[in-house]
Amino acid sequence: MLIISDGLEAKTGSLSADFSRFMTWKIPDNVGAHCMRPDDFHDTHEGACNTPPRIELEILINGMLNKKTLLDLVRHFVVFEKSKKEDPRSGVISIHTVKKIAAYHQYYAVNAAVASTLRAADISLNSQIMQNPANYGLPDVAQQPKGDKKAGVVWHTQGSGKSLSMVFYTGKIVLALHNPTIVVITDRNDLDDQLFDTFAACKQLLRQEPKQVENRQQLKELLRVASGGVIFTTIQKFQPDEGNVYEELSNRRNIVVIADEAHRTQYGFSAKTVDDKNAGGEVIGKKVVYGFAKYLRDALPNATYLGFTGTPIEKTDVNTPAVFGHYVDIYDIAQAVEDGATVRIYYESRLAKVTLSEEGRKLIKELDDELDQDELTDTQKAKAKWTQMEALIGSERRIQNIAQDIVSHFEARQEVFAGKGMIVCMSRRIAAELYGQIIQLRPAWHADDLNKGVIKVVMTAASSDGPVMAKHHTTKQQRKLLAERMKDDNDELKLVIVRDMWLTGFDAPGMHTLYIDKPMKGHNLMQAIARVNRVHGDKPGGLVVDYLGIASDLKEALSFYSDSGGKGDPVLMQEQAAQLMLEKLEVVSALYHGFAYENYFAADTAQKLALILAAEDHILGLDDGKKRYINEVTALSQAFAIAIPYEQALSVKDEVAFFQAVKARLAKFDGGGGKTDEAIETTIRQVIDRALVSEQVIDIFDAAGIKKPDISILSDDFLAELRDYQHKNVALEVLKKLLNDELKLRARVNLTQSWSLMEMLENAIKKYHNKVLTAAEVIEELIKISKEIVASDKEIKKLDLTEFEYAFYTAVASNDSARELMQNDQLRELAIVLTQRVRQNASIDWTIKASVKAKLKVIVKRTLRQFGYPPDMQLLATERVLKQAEMIANELATA
Repeated sequence: MLIISDGLEAKTGSLSADFSRFMTWKIPDNVGAHCMRPDDFHDTHEGACNTPPRIELEILINGMLNKKTLLDLVRHFVVFEKSKKEDPRSGVISIHTVKKIAAYHQYYAVNAAVASTLRAADISLNSQIMQNPANYGLPDVAQQPKGDKKAGVVWHTQGSGKSLSMVFYTGKIVLALHNPTIVVITDRNDLDDQLFDTFAACKQLLRQEPKQVENRQQLKELLRVASGGVIFTTIQKFQPDEGNVYEELSNRRNIVVIADEAHRTQYGFSAKTVDDKNAGGEVIGKKVVYGFAKYLRDALPNATYLGFTGTPIEKTDVNTPAVFGHYVDIYDIAQAVEDGATVRIYYESRLAKVTLSEEGRKLIKELDDELDQDELTDTQKAKAKWTQMEALIGSERRIQNIAQDIVSHFEARQEVFAGKGMIVCMSRRIAAELYGQIIQLRPAWHADDLNKGVIKVVMTAASSDGPVMAKHHTTKQQRKLLAERMKDDNDELKLVIVRDMWLTGFDAPGMHTLYIDKPMKGHNLMQAIARVNRVHGDKPGGLVVDYLGIASDLKEALSFYSDSGGKGDPVLMQEQAAQLMLEKLEVVSALYHGFAYENYFAADTAQKLALILAAEDHILGLDDGKKRYINEVTALSQAFAIAIPYEQALSVKDEVAFFQAVKARLAKFDGGGGKTDEAIETTIRQVIDRALVSEQVIDIFDAAGIKKPDISILSDDFLAELRDYQHKNVALEVLKKLLNDELKLRARVNLTQSWSLMEMLENAIKKYHNKVLTAAEVIEELIKISKEIVASDKEIKKLDLTEFEYAFYTAVASNDSARELMQNDQLRELAIVLTQRVRQNASIDWTIKASVKAKLKVIVKRTLRQFGYPPDMQLLATERVLKQAEMIANELATA
């Protein structure tokens, strides 16, 4: 694992993770507002905690790097996922390995779940719960007795790594319960496939190969074993063939049932009456069936039950506590967004753009709220309404309107925010016809080849559904291929159309827009909108676009979330992003006080370039101007990316483009001449004339409007040009960057020289920042440093030394007494001999071998004495020579 810190803030992550996946580490007494008292939790958004904040680095060292936690993390909370990808052109299959480490919320939740499981199985183990449910006013497993077989519910908001938490839990409970049988339950085949793939990729941690149940007979065989096994199955496979009692498969106590999305209604015990049909589908009578929880208990009477959920349990839900117990751990939206585990979701209504008839709106309102959509076919009345509504929503004219709006909306977002989108349709018919309308508008988006094309439909179909739908049928393997394409930022697949598939469990981090044209509510709606809350690069948020007027259903789902103890806003209106954008626009505009950037918009290309250059000079002339400007324009760009194509965003597009252009130029002066990690966004594009701002690495001379010299960057002609340059602040940035790059390059070979020159550079810049020197005066200081560099290059030639020999020469000639006592020829000879002797005695790994290092130290001392080096300076010179030797150790050892 890797830790990044500036001494105050600290983040940790794996070596293979993007920086966006690095997170802070928290401990139970510093959740939220980092309060010191574990019994005095205060929500960050209320700002109620007055306890002084603790330094993040201190918390990480004490919380994560203590021996117990670190060893636990290394053993139980690290996985290596391998993924295969085939190049469609060459057919070459490449394998990528990604190392993943648990975040703090996963670590504490898993340990709490293991402890609760052992309690439920009447085996004690101490563990610390990260987020005490009592802080949310909710019941927790601490109130439950030992041996009750209810391990509880882990509520971790969607997108915060729930699937991996289940993997970590399974890996640890396998050891704690001495080879138990783990049964992972889902309620849909596609969910089962997605979760199984995650487990299968982590089989090393599980210490066994997970198995996916294909049919009811296989389920019975796998559960009748004496011990062991990680088994995946859908809950429907526990339905008896006859009667209302499922046969007992095992009465062992070391069986743990893990349910994904534990609060769904089918986990209940209650009975209901349904139509009994024959093989042909004809109703032949009525029969009584129970919730699947009863059949599970029939099959595994002594198993322990643990639930994982991404949304809270409704207060009126009595089934979930009856099966699983109370909460084990909570990680809600407020905490996930604060930690950067998920991004915010915004909502935009497009109902006014694509109208629905009054009849259609009335039907949606009348549809029985109590009926879950999966059960609509159980009643003829609801089915009739559903069919009628589907015909209205899927009318030809309306589908054409939606296709046109989606194409223009998505293209506008892609201009400023590269990513992926998903369209949710009410039926497979509508999905297929919408695809047809979209490719009529954009024929280039279509491809018959599954490996090609910008848009695809993800669904199953039969030949009896007709040719329009049948051509979109996908097998399990084909859907896996499409999923990999959606997760790949570089793949041309940008849009998918779905009905039910991929609305839960599917994780494509680059997805930033979800278009909804299907009635949804409650958990289904909350699960669906979470498709766009994944963290990815510098993605500022996800956008949910509503074509059906689901605002009231969304409001109801959000009310359920908050009523059930959830904190934070699951969804923000797009108007809020637009308002934030306008606020940031005002802040950035204020930085141009006294500079008429408005002239830019009517100027020709040459004038625009000149204005951007003048704007750079203006910003650089402000106190801490570059840093403030880059930070504010970054925040503006992120708000703009969410607000687009909102009308207020479109109206300020040109201003944002100008601000981004100046920021891009300023950022070129940092780092190695290209994009920096944070100064330029990876996904937010320049909405500007490409002739003005290239997205590729551009030359800093071009950025400053300075002619690049033909001979040397530090030639007299070039330095004279900089001295007379009109925009002094820009000239200073150019020269500062050149010197920084030059000294970094030289520091790889010559330690003493780079130290000396870097110190001169830093002192000059410090005087400039402290207003001791003007921009023109500090340029003169930097020109002096430039001439020192040129002079050193001439000295190497004059002394006829190699780069390595000259490096040792500067190490021994850097003090006055040595130069006074010894002649240049003696120092030159000493440098040559030192280089030879160090090279002869340096092995590949000499810098980490104490014996070799000690031997080299003796050799260096003897050589210095041999050449009559001043005795009082020998110790310092020896250390410098050894440090210089370490710097070029590999080159010396392999030369």
